[in-house]
Amino acid sequence: MTHDQLLWGAVTMLMKQHGEDAPRKVAERIGSLAVAGDMAGVALWKDIARRMDMMMRSAVQ
Repeated sequence: MTHDQLLWGAVTMLMKQHGEDAPRKVAERIGSLAVAGDMAGVALWKDIARRMDMMMRSAVQ
């Protein structure tokens, strides 16, 4: 499985688990990682957030 596939899988899981609250959960995670100084984690979760935004936008169209 590629890194890209893993990230899309994470987005799908988050959407199923948290529904409409998923973007807030991702934002909270990014904030927690930033406070902890984990910039690699922040970058990873921002990538997840971008993919989630793409998925949500495509579902609306």
